[in-house]
Amino acid sequence: MRWIYLAVIILFLAATSIFALQNLEAATMSFLGSNIRVPLALLIAVAYLLGAATGGSLFALLRRSYEGSRGTS
Repeated sequence: MRWIYLAVIILFLAATSIFALQNLEAATMSFLGSNIRVPLALLIAVAYLLGAATGGSLFALLRRSYEGSRGTS
């Protein structure tokens, strides 16, 4: 099973690397009146990491809230 996980990770890394190499053109991002030009792959990676961090935090907060409402200590 470990080899299957390793193969999946390698395939994911290969697909991510191919995507990054094919999307090197700059994209303009506007936020609060400022504009920044960054490679599209970098913009998507930052958005993904921010979403993963906030989603994980929200899940942990909801789980703690649910366990607290049940009275488990």
